[in-house]
Amino acid sequence: MTPTELLGTWTLTRVVDDHRTGERRDVVGTAELVEVDAGRVRWTESGTMSWPGHAVPVSRTLDVVREDDGWFVRFEDGRPFHPWAVGHRVEHPCPPDHYRGLVEVEGEGEPVTSWTVTWDAAGPEKDYRMVTVHTDRR
Repeated sequence: MTPTELLGTWTLTRVVDDHRTGERRDVVGTAELVEVDAGRVRWTESGTMSWPGHAVPVSRTLDVVREDDGWFVRFEDGRPFHPWAVGHRVEHPCPPDHYRGLVEVEGEGEPVTSWTVTWDAAGPEKDYRMVTVHTDRR
């Protein structure tokens, strides 16, 4: 599945469970995937992160770019993030910590109804699971 099959604006809900502190943070917002040119999809997220007594705006922009050996997710500044590999675990070493991710899609081969991105971060500075669910495409 290519990222072009997910174009549109999605409702985003994210849960970040910090295993080290026992704290949970929730994000509610939107994710928009737009094809900016052939072989490049802009992935923009914005929303509000909340936890007891706090609420802050959050956002990020990624690019999913078609390269010689498939699609690849890059940070907005062009740094590499991970391969776009739906259904397969990906790795992102970010010393001193390490990230393992997974993109899963519901309704692949049909109109996609939802998709989920899960990241597990582990290392001396981080120990959390972040699960982002995308639903209600517009």
